[in-house]
Amino acid sequence: MASSLRRRRPVLARGGSTMLAAVAGFYLLLPIDSGVAAETPWSQVGTIAEGRTESIGGPSNGCIRGASRLPPTGEGFVSIRRHRNRYYGQEQTVRFVQDLGAAVAERTDGRLVMIGDLAQPRGGRMSSSHVSHQNGMDVDIWLTLADSAQRAWQDHPEANDPPSMLGQHGLKPNARWGADQRFLIKWAAEHPDVDRILVNPGIKRALCRSDPDAAWLRKLRPWWRHDAHMHVRLKCPSDSPSCKQQSPIRMGSGCGSELAWWFSQEVRSPRGSSSSTPRPRPEPPAACAAVLSAS
Repeated sequence: MASSLRRRRPVLARGGSTMLAAVAGFYLLLPIDSGVAAETPWSQVGTIAEGRTESIGGPSNGCIRGASRLPPTGEGFVSIRRHRNRYYGQEQTVRFVQDLGAAVAERTDGRLVMIGDLAQPRGGRMSSSHVSHQNGMDVDIWLTLADSAQRAWQDHPEANDPPSMLGQHGLKPNARWGADQRFLIKWAAEHPDVDRILVNPGIKRALCRSDPDAAWLRKLRPWWRHDAHMHVRLKCPSDSPSCKQQSPIRMGSGCGSELAWWFSQEVRSPRGSSSSTPRPRPEPPAACAAVLSAS
């Protein structure tokens, strides 16, 4: 069962501290899970847009031309929930998954890393689950390894997520957390193509305690949920000049006051409700119109 921190994001009090405002402003740039289930023009397109592979725009407002397909399974990996048709991405995103799978295969005796959503055939806004994953540079990777591809497809349909790695209150790892999970996160964080990785604050804190001097901790960005999977975002490729790179991560491990804020009384025991006024959705990059309408 997922932790309470994963099930819902805590409500932040109005008039919060300077730290609250600074961190909240920074994370507006990051993906937020969406409960919207209405189809979008992008989710209704089932084919890729042919042409030279190019990521356009940012992770939360973009698209992809000439996307590569992630196979259902390969050495050390299995792609689950294929019915969503979200197994497309930049060439380097697909190659990253395949390289991770090969590393898992070398380390384990036949177990597989489970791969969740990448992007839709032409990227763009999804009908559910994500605001990001739009330009082909994002991939969700579950932290539980599967014994076989068939077992992964059977055990994890739409309504059954792999289990959380955290205890009841989301403060520290549970018995499922171990060397396999640390290996997956460390391997991904040390990959040169990876820009950042979203993990639950409880997972980042556990790694800060076990690997306090590790340079790769800097890429781990704490965010709500993400206690059963990590969200990996790759850097924009050099041959996609219209791809919008996210702002650089500040220097340091991020294991100090920035991380401590996530466990503060201010966050975990809010005094009031925050504004729920929705932000206007930005217009997609002009080049995405041609990607969407391509035959």
